[in-house]
Amino acid sequence: MMGKIKPSDERPGRLVGLQYGALARGAWLRFAVFVAASLPAVAIWKATAGPMIAGGWFVLVVMMALALMRTERTFGDAERRQLSADELRTHLAMVGLAGGLWAAPMILFSDALTSGSAPQYAVMVMLVGVFVLSLSVVPTAALVFIGIFGVGGAIGPVVNGDFMAAAAQFAFSGVIAGGALALSRLYLRLRLTEASLAEKAETVSLLLHEFEENSADWLWSVDSSRRVRGVSPRFAHALQMHPHEADGQPILRLIAGEGWESGSLPSSLRDLAERLKRRESFSNLMVRVNVGGRSRWWELSGTPKHDEHGQFSGFRGVGSDVTEQRESAEKIAQLARYDQLTGLPNRMMLTEALGTALQRAEQWRTRCAFLMIDLDRFKAVNDTLGHQIGDELLAQVSRRLRVLMGQHDTCGRLGGDEFAVVMADVNDRNAVDRMAHAIIDVLSKPYDVDHHTLYVGASVGSAVGPRDARTVETLMRNADLALYRSKDEGGGSHFAYEPQMHAHAEERRKLEFALRHSLERDELTLAFQPVVDATTEQIMSFEALLRWNSAEFGPVSPAKFIPIAEDTRLIVPIGEWALRRACEEAARWPSHIRIAVNVSAEQMLDASFASTVVSALASSGLAAERLELEVTESIFLRDGGAAQNTLSQIQSLGCGIALDDFGTGYSSLGYLRNNRFTTIKIDRSFVTGAAKDSPESLAIIRAVVAMADALDMTTTAEGVESERELDRIRQLGCTKIQGFLFGRPMGAMEAQALLARDADRKIA
Repeated sequence: MMGKIKPSDERPGRLVGLQYGALARGAWLRFAVFVAASLPAVAIWKATAGPMIAGGWFVLVVMMALALMRTERTFGDAERRQLSADELRTHLAMVGLAGGLWAAPMILFSDALTSGSAPQYAVMVMLVGVFVLSLSVVPTAALVFIGIFGVGGAIGPVVNGDFMAAAAQFAFSGVIAGGALALSRLYLRLRLTEASLAEKAETVSLLLHEFEENSADWLWSVDSSRRVRGVSPRFAHALQMHPHEADGQPILRLIAGEGWESGSLPSSLRDLAERLKRRESFSNLMVRVNVGGRSRWWELSGTPKHDEHGQFSGFRGVGSDVTEQRESAEKIAQLARYDQLTGLPNRMMLTEALGTALQRAEQWRTRCAFLMIDLDRFKAVNDTLGHQIGDELLAQVSRRLRVLMGQHDTCGRLGGDEFAVVMADVNDRNAVDRMAHAIIDVLSKPYDVDHHTLYVGASVGSAVGPRDARTVETLMRNADLALYRSKDEGGGSHFAYEPQMHAHAEERRKLEFALRHSLERDELTLAFQPVVDATTEQIMSFEALLRWNSAEFGPVSPAKFIPIAEDTRLIVPIGEWALRRACEEAARWPSHIRIAVNVSAEQMLDASFASTVVSALASSGLAAERLELEVTESIFLRDGGAAQNTLSQIQSLGCGIALDDFGTGYSSLGYLRNNRFTTIKIDRSFVTGAAKDSPESLAIIRAVVAMADALDMTTTAEGVESERELDRIRQLGCTKIQGFLFGRPMGAMEAQALLARDADRKIA
């Protein structure tokens, strides 16, 4: 405040700029007061000093006032620049000279003060006080002037022995000095507050401008009548209007479309209207709007605003158009309930439908039925013609099934070549048999797929509730037992569940017994399928696939023995063997090649699984970052907390975690939010759909790839079998590719040979 600064000191320099800028604005006033104060002084001293000396002193006062005013007016831009030390010293010296000019006659002609007119002296002192107070914006200058003036005014009375007058002079000087300091402090506080508010306002303005320019969101504001005000360009663009057209319009009219006139507003718009009416804040409110004749989704947040008197003056907030995100989220969420390849309800939705039907049957004492359908000879189609033909065949099967469904029937796909039908109202004893035979007849007709005429039959097993079971799980299991009976009989037939049905259970028991001894008999092997980089086609990793060649049953399909292993928890020792064997084999490969091993829910829920992973890595010498464990979303359905805990332990070792079969079962975005996966594997059904330019498949793959990129994950497209599929997957941005186009599952020796050829190709 006193101006004792260094020129490089930014904040004090700013204070000095404020002080001297105000000094420049009051220069004319101080000039007038300075000159006016000299007039009664001349009247006091001219009798003692003579007219010539008094007049000369007056001329000097006017000249000093002019010089001081000219100097102070140069400080007009002091608030915008750094004042030099020379400028400050020059002004302080001039103020000191002005004080000395006033002190000189008070010392030299002190007798005149004693004999002079008291009113004239009072006017002079008052005007000098006004001058000092007007100079108080620069307190150093004010103190210098009043100090010199006060000392000069006290010397005369002291010389003449009038100590009371001297004391009065000192008291006057002290009061004026204190007032000057108080005014200076108050002025600086006011100016700093103004500057701070202006700076904050400028910062807010810059931030809002930056927000408007670089954000996809926009700002909106309405007055107390809910009419939009201050329409920003981005908000006007969202409304598809010019800012001046939208300004002053009711916000609900702008976004309700035709519903404004008819009164038929979406519930989300009514919710928005209620919140605005109740003047309550809201955040991330999803609102369905209609702008430009098109339905859109906006996400709005708003806060009531009030004027300086505390009166409600409207709302201000932020909004964004989330139509694309909403549609993508709905597509992904739909995966949890519908099969993407066929468009039919998936296992989850079928289970819900059966639960509802069973509950209704219990309540109204009626019957419902569950039919399980398995395609005969479908595996042969896949093996000989490939998955692309097989997928098209499944799509045609689904279309034929839809035609057969009645008002209370629901058909869906359980997975693979298994379908199911829920009959919610079965009053006729023969209705289930008629439906089953109609399914067999329709599905057994020839199919025309890509210039191939294909014949596949269908086997059907059924169970009626609540007669055969009173729970969903038991009813589905009994229908499955009946289906196995149909398959055992050669297929193409329908069997209803019977309590005496033991054939399937007996076969399962024998398979289970053989599976328990498969490890000690060395009947299990691993096959390895390559995963390549989508851009360079270089091998990045292999997926280890379990195979069982039973001495009793011959080659047993994984689809057959793995469910048995999981049900009996044999999957835990078998999975440990597979993990150790895969790590041992991968340790022989080049250091940049990774190995992926499938892990079942039973393994993940085993308390010692993390220790098993550590042991497998240690014994094989394989680096943890070269091991990736593939899990499906089913691991979270039984005990999600335990599964997440195990995943965290494994990830802390440095191993990768891949989410397999994403979108084909119980898909949930919550799994991606709560777990740090390294890879999302996109199911072949989506790859096939994308190659056929299916809008749904394209949208879903784009959404999954974008989501994976945002979460720092890689994506692997499964089941790529053609160049068209490869090109489309590359266009969609998938990171890695796996499929017959780059290699079928192979033995360990073949995998090493393939790696050797890949290395030679790199060198070449």
